[in-house]
Amino acid sequence: MSKVAITIKTIERPGVLSQITDMFASDGINITYTHLFVEKDGSGSIYMELEDVRDVDKLVSAINDSEPVLEVKVHRSLDDIYGKRIIIIGGGAQVAHVAMGAISEADRHNIRGERISVDTIPLVGEMELAEAVFAVGRLPRVGALVLAGSLMGGKITDAVEKVKNEHDLVVISLSMPGSVTEKADLVVTDPIQAGVMAVMAVADTAIFDIKKISKKRF
Repeated sequence: MSKVAITIKTIERPGVLSQITDMFASDGINITYTHLFVEKDGSGSIYMELEDVRDVDKLVSAINDSEPVLEVKVHRSLDDIYGKRIIIIGGGAQVAHVAMGAISEADRHNIRGERISVDTIPLVGEMELAEAVFAVGRLPRVGALVLAGSLMGGKITDAVEKVKNEHDLVVISLSMPGSVTEKADLVVTDPIQAGVMAVMAVADTAIFDIKKISKKRF
Protein backbone atom coordinates (compact mmCIF):
# COMPACT_ATOMS: atom_id res chain seq x y z
CA MET A 1 0.00 0.00 0.00
CA SER A 2 1.24 3.53 -0.73
CA LYS A 3 0.20 7.14 -0.98
CA VAL A 4 0.11 8.67 -4.45
CA ALA A 5 -0.43 12.18 -5.84
CA ILE A 6 -1.69 12.40 -9.41
CA THR A 7 -2.85 14.99 -11.91
CA ILE A 8 -5.42 13.89 -14.47
CA LYS A 9 -6.05 16.01 -17.56
CA THR A 10 -9.49 15.30 -19.04
CA ILE A 11 -12.07 16.38 -21.55
CA GLU A 12 -14.19 19.00 -19.80
CA ARG A 13 -17.75 17.71 -19.51
CA PRO A 14 -20.25 16.67 -16.82
CA GLY A 15 -19.72 13.32 -15.08
CA VAL A 16 -15.97 12.94 -15.62
CA LEU A 17 -15.07 13.30 -11.93
CA SER A 18 -17.74 10.79 -10.93
CA GLN A 19 -16.44 8.32 -13.50
CA ILE A 20 -12.90 8.55 -12.11
CA THR A 21 -13.88 8.41 -8.43
CA ASP A 22 -16.10 5.37 -9.07
CA MET A 23 -13.03 3.65 -10.48
CA PHE A 24 -11.07 4.41 -7.30
CA ALA A 25 -13.89 3.28 -5.02
CA SER A 26 -14.21 -0.06 -6.77
CA ASP A 27 -10.49 -0.68 -6.17
CA GLY A 28 -10.62 0.32 -2.47
CA ILE A 29 -8.61 3.51 -3.01
CA ASN A 30 -9.30 6.41 -0.65
CA ILE A 31 -9.13 10.05 -1.82
CA THR A 32 -7.55 12.25 0.88
CA TYR A 33 -7.43 15.52 -1.07
CA THR A 34 -8.66 16.81 -4.41
CA HIS A 35 -8.56 20.05 -6.36
CA LEU A 36 -10.02 20.59 -9.82
CA PHE A 37 -10.22 23.46 -12.28
CA VAL A 38 -10.51 24.22 -16.01
CA GLU A 39 -7.25 24.85 -17.87
CA LYS A 40 -6.76 27.74 -20.34
CA ASP A 41 -7.15 25.32 -23.24
CA GLY A 42 -10.59 24.27 -21.95
CA SER A 43 -9.53 20.87 -20.63
CA GLY A 44 -10.25 19.75 -17.08
CA SER A 45 -7.44 19.32 -14.55
CA ILE A 46 -7.97 17.10 -11.51
CA TYR A 47 -5.30 16.89 -8.79
CA MET A 48 -5.77 14.12 -6.22
CA GLU A 49 -3.89 12.63 -3.31
CA LEU A 50 -4.74 8.97 -2.78
CA GLU A 51 -4.03 6.32 -0.18
CA ASP A 52 -4.37 2.52 -0.15
CA VAL A 53 -2.99 2.27 -3.69
CA ARG A 54 -1.84 -1.30 -4.28
CA ASP A 55 -0.20 -0.90 -7.68
CA VAL A 56 0.62 2.60 -8.98
CA ASP A 57 1.47 1.52 -12.53
CA LYS A 58 -1.75 -0.48 -12.81
CA LEU A 59 -3.73 2.48 -11.50
CA VAL A 60 -2.19 4.91 -14.00
CA SER A 61 -2.84 2.47 -16.84
CA ALA A 62 -6.49 2.07 -15.81
CA ILE A 63 -6.99 5.84 -15.64
CA ASN A 64 -5.37 6.33 -19.05
CA ASP A 65 -7.75 3.75 -20.53
CA SER A 66 -10.74 5.83 -19.42
CA GLU A 67 -12.26 7.54 -22.46
CA PRO A 68 -12.36 11.18 -21.20
CA VAL A 69 -8.77 11.10 -19.87
CA LEU A 70 -6.11 12.88 -21.92
CA GLU A 71 -3.06 12.54 -19.65
CA VAL A 72 -2.02 11.26 -16.22
CA LYS A 73 1.01 12.40 -14.21
CA VAL A 74 2.30 11.07 -10.85
CA HIS A 75 3.83 13.53 -8.36
CA ARG A 76 5.08 13.92 -4.83
CA SER A 77 2.26 15.14 -2.59
CA LEU A 78 1.78 18.81 -1.73
CA ASP A 79 2.58 17.89 1.86
CA ASP A 80 6.01 16.61 0.75
CA ILE A 81 6.69 19.69 -1.40
CA TYR A 82 5.09 22.62 0.42
CA GLY A 83 4.54 21.04 3.83
CA LYS A 84 2.84 22.87 6.68
CA ARG A 85 1.40 26.28 5.91
CA ILE A 86 1.66 29.51 7.87
CA ILE A 87 -1.23 31.85 7.02
CA ILE A 88 -0.78 35.58 7.79
CA ILE A 89 -3.85 37.83 7.64
CA GLY A 90 -4.20 41.52 8.40
CA GLY A 91 -2.90 44.96 7.45
CA GLY A 92 -0.31 45.28 4.70
CA ALA A 93 2.57 46.73 6.75
CA GLN A 94 2.08 44.29 9.64
CA VAL A 95 1.63 41.31 7.30
CA ALA A 96 4.83 42.21 5.48
CA HIS A 97 6.88 42.28 8.69
CA VAL A 98 5.38 39.04 10.04
CA ALA A 99 6.11 37.41 6.67
CA MET A 100 9.71 38.61 6.85
CA GLY A 101 10.19 36.81 10.16
CA ALA A 102 8.32 33.70 9.08
CA ILE A 103 10.14 33.35 5.76
CA SER A 104 13.57 33.86 7.35
CA GLU A 105 12.83 31.24 10.02
CA ALA A 106 11.23 28.80 7.57
CA ASP A 107 14.36 29.00 5.43
CA ARG A 108 16.50 27.76 8.34
CA HIS A 109 14.25 24.74 8.93
CA ASN A 110 13.66 23.93 5.26
CA ILE A 111 17.40 23.76 4.65
CA ARG A 112 17.45 20.97 7.26
CA GLY A 113 14.74 18.99 5.46
CA GLU A 114 11.59 20.55 6.90
CA ARG A 115 8.83 21.79 4.59
CA ILE A 116 7.06 24.98 5.68
CA SER A 117 5.42 27.50 3.34
CA VAL A 118 4.12 30.99 4.06
CA ASP A 119 0.89 32.46 2.63
CA THR A 120 -0.27 36.05 3.16
CA ILE A 121 -3.21 38.30 2.39
CA PRO A 122 -3.46 41.98 3.41
CA LEU A 123 -7.08 42.87 4.22
CA VAL A 124 -9.08 45.59 5.95
CA GLY A 125 -12.60 45.46 7.33
CA GLU A 126 -14.21 43.33 10.01
CA MET A 127 -16.31 41.19 7.66
CA GLU A 128 -13.48 40.70 5.19
CA LEU A 129 -11.08 39.61 7.92
CA ALA A 130 -13.64 37.34 9.59
CA GLU A 131 -14.39 35.68 6.26
CA ALA A 132 -10.67 35.11 5.65
CA VAL A 133 -10.25 33.53 9.09
CA PHE A 134 -13.23 31.23 8.50
CA ALA A 135 -11.69 30.22 5.15
CA VAL A 136 -8.50 29.08 6.89
CA GLY A 137 -10.54 26.13 8.16
CA ARG A 138 -11.13 25.08 4.55
CA LEU A 139 -7.47 25.17 3.56
CA PRO A 140 -5.30 22.03 3.74
CA ARG A 141 -2.09 21.65 5.76
CA VAL A 142 -2.46 24.85 7.85
CA GLY A 143 -0.24 24.69 10.93
CA ALA A 144 -0.50 28.26 12.21
CA LEU A 145 -2.53 31.42 11.67
CA VAL A 146 -1.03 34.82 12.45
CA LEU A 147 -3.36 37.81 12.90
CA ALA A 148 -1.37 40.91 12.00
CA GLY A 149 -3.30 44.13 12.42
CA SER A 150 -3.93 47.25 14.49
CA LEU A 151 -7.43 46.43 15.75
CA MET A 152 -9.35 43.13 15.61
CA GLY A 153 -12.44 42.01 17.47
CA GLY A 154 -16.14 41.30 17.01
CA LYS A 155 -16.83 38.87 14.19
CA ILE A 156 -13.10 38.29 13.71
CA THR A 157 -12.87 37.01 17.28
CA ASP A 158 -15.90 34.76 16.69
CA ALA A 159 -14.22 33.36 13.58
CA VAL A 160 -10.95 32.68 15.43
CA GLU A 161 -12.79 30.86 18.22
CA LYS A 162 -14.72 28.69 15.76
CA VAL A 163 -11.65 27.81 13.67
CA LYS A 164 -9.65 26.91 16.80
CA ASN A 165 -12.44 24.68 18.10
CA GLU A 166 -12.83 22.82 14.82
CA HIS A 167 -9.23 22.53 13.61
CA ASP A 168 -5.83 21.73 15.05
CA LEU A 169 -3.85 24.91 14.46
CA VAL A 170 -1.91 27.51 16.42
CA VAL A 171 -3.22 31.09 16.45
CA ILE A 172 -0.76 33.92 17.11
CA SER A 173 -1.84 37.56 17.32
CA LEU A 174 0.10 40.78 17.30
CA SER A 175 -0.46 42.89 20.38
CA MET A 176 -3.36 45.18 19.46
CA PRO A 177 -6.64 46.60 20.80
CA GLY A 178 -9.64 44.31 20.41
CA SER A 179 -10.86 41.01 21.78
CA VAL A 180 -9.03 38.79 19.28
CA THR A 181 -5.95 38.72 21.51
CA GLU A 182 -8.02 36.94 24.18
CA LYS A 183 -8.55 33.95 21.85
CA ALA A 184 -5.00 33.68 20.51
CA ASP A 185 -2.57 31.06 21.80
CA LEU A 186 0.16 33.68 21.90
CA VAL A 187 0.28 37.49 21.71
CA VAL A 188 3.51 39.01 20.38
CA THR A 189 4.37 42.70 20.08
CA ASP A 190 7.16 42.47 17.49
CA PRO A 191 5.72 41.36 14.10
CA ILE A 192 9.01 39.85 12.94
CA GLN A 193 9.23 37.80 16.14
CA ALA A 194 5.59 36.73 15.65
CA GLY A 195 6.51 35.26 12.27
CA VAL A 196 9.53 33.49 13.71
CA MET A 197 7.50 31.99 16.55
CA ALA A 198 4.75 30.83 14.20
CA VAL A 199 7.27 28.77 12.24
CA MET A 200 8.92 27.44 15.41
CA ALA A 201 5.50 26.39 16.71
CA VAL A 202 4.86 24.06 13.75
CA ALA A 203 8.38 22.94 12.78
CA ASP A 204 9.39 19.39 13.63
CA THR A 205 13.00 20.56 13.56
CA ALA A 206 12.45 23.20 16.29
CA ILE A 207 12.80 22.56 20.02
CA PHE A 208 9.85 24.71 20.96
CA ASP A 209 6.55 23.84 22.66
CA ILE A 210 4.00 26.62 22.38
CA LYS A 211 1.84 24.93 25.02
CA LYS A 212 4.43 25.87 27.66
CA ILE A 213 4.00 29.58 26.97
CA SER A 214 0.38 29.59 25.76
CA LYS A 215 -1.71 32.65 26.62
CA LYS A 216 1.37 34.72 27.45
CA ARG A 217 2.28 38.09 25.94
CA PHE A 218 5.69 38.99 24.56
